[in-house]
Amino acid sequence: MKQNRREIIKTVLGGTAIIGASGLLSSFTMDEENTPLKGNINHSVCQWTYNFLSLEELCKLSKKIGIKGIDLVGPKDWETLKSYGLESTMCNGAEISLPDGFTEPKFHERLIKNYTEMIPIVAKAGYKNLICFSGNRRGMDDETGLKNATDGLKQLTALAEKHKVTLVMELLNSKVNHKDYFADKTAWGVELCKRVGSENFKLLYDIYHMQVDEGDVISTINKSHQYIAHYHTAGVPGRNEIDETQELNYPAIMKAIHKTGFKGYVAQEFIPKKEDKIQSLYQAVKICDI
Repeated sequence: MKQNRREIIKTVLGGTAIIGASGLLSSFTMDEENTPLKGNINHSVCQWTYNFLSLEELCKLSKKIGIKGIDLVGPKDWETLKSYGLESTMCNGAEISLPDGFTEPKFHERLIKNYTEMIPIVAKAGYKNLICFSGNRRGMDDETGLKNATDGLKQLTALAEKHKVTLVMELLNSKVNHKDYFADKTAWGVELCKRVGSENFKLLYDIYHMQVDEGDVISTINKSHQYIAHYHTAGVPGRNEIDETQELNYPAIMKAIHKTGFKGYVAQEFIPKKEDKIQSLYQAVKICDI
């Protein structure tokens, strides 16, 4: 008799080995489960890329692997994370959308209201990072976008500093995935950080996105690390597993990040395409565990 999906996941997360069950999941061997991580990188995972699991299932899996937190989880789910001893490593819930962000003044009133309400909520929960977005270019030149985003963000930095919450703007590629997105180059994001002038505004350096749009990943990290609060991973090309099927050398990138003294989180944000998706996450963490 075939097991249904829930039965398979329950068995896997309970520790019983099922290899290739239902074409979706398998468990780790006992040796793999019991191998401790090295502690040089704080590991996280983005919830949306593993949304075939419930949040509780992802929490259980994360605990087994040694992942410390989950990215892009809003307030309604924080208690679930806390019940498993996991952090909300990149909070969300104040943004409007990826295209509608701080570079467009017509969104400032709504954004400032949203973030003014959310920053204290994040702080009260004991979390530190709250995501934000530049929004789309909409024909603006770089200087206009910088001026507009600076004007909007500066209205929030005093509150962020008071509550010890960092607003973190994600860098995304505009070449493949997010056409017209403004913050598609690290140098633009760094300049924005300088103009905002607060330690409570920094960048989310998405390694996949920046490899697609500009490359030169390790050199960029070395030059710009003081403006980076968080990292995301994924394979290039395709945004899938970060193994030997793609072009980036993730162990070398992780070593570069660690060498900068980074104490934040590196979150896996690849979209698993292999049959054994749970093993893909385990392997990704191991690849990055330098």
